[in-house]
Amino acid sequence: MKVAYKLYIFERADYKRNLLFHLMTMNKYKFISTFVLLFFILGNRYSVFAQKTTEIAFHENVAPIIHKNCTPCHQPNKSGPFNLITYEDVVKRAKFIGRVTQTRYMPPFPADRKFQSYLNDRGLTIGEIATIKLWIDAGMKEGFQQTKKINNEDVNTATQPDLILKMNKPYQISGNNNEDFRFFSLPSNWTKEEYIEAIGFIPGNKKVVHHSRLMVDTTNKIREIDGLSETDPRVYDFQKTALKEEFLYGWVPGNDKISFPKGTGVKLNANSDFLLNMHYAPSPVVETDQSEILLFFAKEKVDREVKNITLRENDISNKPFLIKAGEKATFFISKKIDKSVSLISVLPHMHLIGKTFRAFVITPDGEVINLVKIDNWEFNWQMTYQFKKLLKVPAGSTFIVEASYDNTAGNPENPYSPPKDIGYGWGTKDEMLNLVLYYLDYKIGDENIEQKR
Repeated sequence: MKVAYKLYIFERADYKRNLLFHLMTMNKYKFISTFVLLFFILGNRYSVFAQKTTEIAFHENVAPIIHKNCTPCHQPNKSGPFNLITYEDVVKRAKFIGRVTQTRYMPPFPADRKFQSYLNDRGLTIGEIATIKLWIDAGMKEGFQQTKKINNEDVNTATQPDLILKMNKPYQISGNNNEDFRFFSLPSNWTKEEYIEAIGFIPGNKKVVHHSRLMVDTTNKIREIDGLSETDPRVYDFQKTALKEEFLYGWVPGNDKISFPKGTGVKLNANSDFLLNMHYAPSPVVETDQSEILLFFAKEKVDREVKNITLRENDISNKPFLIKAGEKATFFISKKIDKSVSLISVLPHMHLIGKTFRAFVITPDGEVINLVKIDNWEFNWQMTYQFKKLLKVPAGSTFIVEASYDNTAGNPENPYSPPKDIGYGWGTKDEMLNLVLYYLDYKIGDENIEQKR
């Protein structure tokens, strides 16, 4: 059998000849320095290798890439529109997978990896992208499946939630093509105090659930909010009650279950009620939804409590938060903290005309700690970015957020044509500027703690 080889660098013979001639005509010192420079350039940008395409098989070579980077979203009850678990799942969409991975459209990861590195980064390496392409070109050989168990915790059923809270009954979304914002009360009826070590959310209807916000009430006085519209006057009376957690967790397409470091967790009081603030997208037909909250309790002693803070529109330094029709605008948040904290993660949030987002910290010593940078904002794919290690932020540090918006006719994402003034609001056509941070009160040695999924 003839073995096929593919070389991904210098495929044109004339280019290779010219390069070799140039190197051979140099004196030895220039040759050595040029070779070293070329090595580093290519080493950083390419994976230079010859690959036997006939030896590449799904189970041996491709499945580990798919299961690590694609399956966590492409499985039942997750944000992906189809499953990518089995050989059959992948092979019938192989050419599509090849295209979207080569263009880096998938797997989506909007944050700049050079700015900061993250635990939940699912970006593919050049070698992984090449492996998928070689497998497709060679005829998509299946190979030998040694085990039926998929090596990915997100599809491993061994880890089950300790408590699943489901909306009391299915909610019917009218087919009038209008956005719908609703509150739902989900009493836990859990009789003892616990610490939450991980939180997840399963949308009951992925077609219409746009996003959700999870809150916690310990008074049990807000249960009658269940099913009420955000515009119902009774909602304002309920909102006078102080919540234990105003933002426990937020779900948007692409957001993962979040797990907190060992020995830490969010305190859950006995008999707490969970509140869901649900945003349903416009639908031309009647739909129903019955979403679920997944709670995982700590099995070991928890001696540190996870907390959160949200930088929001009220913190903007150059108010008013208004993007005039036909204009572009950049807004800034500057917020100083008076205690040392250890950051677990960040969740940036904007709407349709958001274009760029950058957040960092300036310490009292002038050090800059990068948090997140997104050069091309993607409204339909927003994530909680969890750091590989806890990030120490010293007392007296200042959080800086820079966010730009484009409210011109040249922005294809603009919800209005012609453009209209856009200000703060929860609706998709309104705008927001948030940065949600999970953190711990700092303890010596936190900066050496590696987070785990």
